[in-house]
Amino acid sequence: MNLNNDKFLILDKIKKFILSLEKVVVTFPKKDIISRNMIYNDALELLELVIKANYENDKKIKHNYQINALAKIHKIDFYLERAYHLKYISERICQNKGNELLVITKMIYKWCQNER
Repeated sequence: MNLNNDKFLILDKIKKFILSLEKVVVTFPKKDIISRNMIYNDALELLELVIKANYENDKKIKHNYQINALAKIHKIDFYLERAYHLKYISERICQNKGNELLVITKMIYKWCQNER
């Protein structure tokens, strides 16, 4: 397996984020099930992109997966901000989840730098 410690830590952080996100999305009202599904699906796609990047040997394709993962993070962050503005989640939860995403973002940026 091609997992080194840095990438494993990224995967671990993303998995923990997804598990904690499950508790957050249940607060979304039934009328906004689309947003609930989108945020959760994008978090799962983030995990998939990082796994694909980890196994990819072609540096350009790997970098593309990493960039797509960063884009997913920003999309998830937007969903969280939207949920806060619609009062589905508290400001504290929004900030906590945003901080978790920031840590993951920094880890992916560092990974990108180390690949060059």
